[in-house]
Amino acid sequence: MIGDNIRKFRKKKGLSQDNLARAANIPYTTLTKIESNVVTKPSVQNVAKIAKALEVSIEKLLEE
Repeated sequence: MIGDNIRKFRKKKGLSQDNLARAANIPYTTLTKIESNVVTKPSVQNVAKIAKALEVSIEKLLEE
């Protein structure tokens, strides 16, 4: 799931959820909901912002 991939890449970069949320310019609560798979279909805009902040492609975040 996308939340698991985001968590994996975030931890690889040594970022906290708060740091990533700030870097991606999205609300902290939005990021935590996506990471915990409460939100399973986040908006394309948010996924793009997270991917850019993590310096990975959107495709990488969507991989199974």
